[in-house]
Amino acid sequence: MTTQSAETVDVNGPTPDLKRVLGPRLLLLFIVGDILGAGIYAVTGEMALEVGGIVWVPFLVAFAVATLTAYSYLELVTKFPQAAGAALYTHKAFGIHFVTFLVAFAVICSGITSASTSSNLLATNLLAGLDGLGWHVSQGDTAITVVAMAFMVLLAAINLRGVGESVKFNVVLTLIEMAALVIVIAIGFWVMAKGDADMGRIVVFDSQSDRGMFAAVTVATAIAFFAMVGFEDSVNMVEETKDPERTFPRVMLSGLGIAVVFYVLVAISVIAVIPEGQIESVVADEGKVLLAVVEQGAPGLPIDKIFPFLTVVAVANTALLNMLMASRLLYGLAHQDVLPRTLGKVLPGRRTPYAGIAFSTALALGLIVVVTFLADTSVITALSGTTALLLLCVFSVVNIACVVLRRKVPAKAGAFTAPVWVPPVGAAACLFLAGPWARDREDWIQYQVAGGLLLLGIVLWACTWLTNRAVRAKKTGFRDIEHLDD
Repeated sequence: MTTQSAETVDVNGPTPDLKRVLGPRLLLLFIVGDILGAGIYAVTGEMALEVGGIVWVPFLVAFAVATLTAYSYLELVTKFPQAAGAALYTHKAFGIHFVTFLVAFAVICSGITSASTSSNLLATNLLAGLDGLGWHVSQGDTAITVVAMAFMVLLAAINLRGVGESVKFNVVLTLIEMAALVIVIAIGFWVMAKGDADMGRIVVFDSQSDRGMFAAVTVATAIAFFAMVGFEDSVNMVEETKDPERTFPRVMLSGLGIAVVFYVLVAISVIAVIPEGQIESVVADEGKVLLAVVEQGAPGLPIDKIFPFLTVVAVANTALLNMLMASRLLYGLAHQDVLPRTLGKVLPGRRTPYAGIAFSTALALGLIVVVTFLADTSVITALSGTTALLLLCVFSVVNIACVVLRRKVPAKAGAFTAPVWVPPVGAAACLFLAGPWARDREDWIQYQVAGGLLLLGIVLWACTWLTNRAVRAKKTGFRDIEHLDD
């Protein structure tokens, strides 16, 4: 019998399921590209309102919390190298099908709310870019909402056609994302080099609220966490990575480190370029904080005409990946018979999950309309905060699952193992940032949005449970949790 190479044999069995094509460089670019998406464009201004010049501090704190959770993910992904992620770890740890479902559905909802955030950012920057070219298009809430909804419909059409998750294509988009942020950083440092920046401001705490520093940094960190999500998506690439036990730990941590360096430098550039006292008016023009840095820092250069469209590319990439993930998981849950089988239907020719795409798109459209016209806070703040809230709860469960699985499944010799204190501290930190003390009162709508989405999932689970019990005479539960994403 011929022995297959370690690079092609699937660690789950003797027959390879997916081709292992990702080396360290491609995986690193995938992780960096997934993190450097819509987040930095969405949250930097709101954070500056909370903490003033030390806006870089919450990014570092969010990085620390994300790193704790990344350690737990790394221990679990090397212990269970399948692509099902948080749902798999929850199921292995607790074995309660309903809890597994809630975690999986929370991940789906986070993708939908993230894509909805991205669509609003895209609409804001696209209209600003067209206006900068002299088109004089409307910049109001109605125009932004119409464009955002049209973009979501376009995403649905692209997903229906069947877009493969090409890592090499992701590399191109990642380079565009990084180029846009490099422009912001370069302009910030150019302003500093000319001596036009008050560098003392970057160590000054100045909150628009009446909070003390600890409370304000806590709120800003909860906001910043939206910019740190994305690294967990790399878990879905484990079955396509060469030598994942060795590659994943160093690449994931390197990707997080690169992302936070970008974020801190962008934050410093925002403070350096935008004059003191103007942050509030810039933030009021939602989603355009980095564009304001480009316009004010380099007024004589045409970069401000190009930058909005670079932002559109970065944000569109994030939204497309989010909606691909959501529709794929809905399809998987339907085929596991824990959601109605209707959601698992596919187009005969293209084999794309049209029911899951239609359902997730309808949810996103509803969220955009409801939050835009009925909420007391901005749509970007509400939806980005809901995304962070859902994922903080998921991360808490993953950290706890890591603690439980240490007792159930001993680690392999030489496998990655997080320090013993990391998972419990990570769980506590995530739960702390998910609490109401980490949000402004008007931002508590995030709990309503997250709760409403999860309630919808519970209703669908209950309908499936009744159908399975009454019609099919079978129990409702996961049959093949290892291949939930297939």
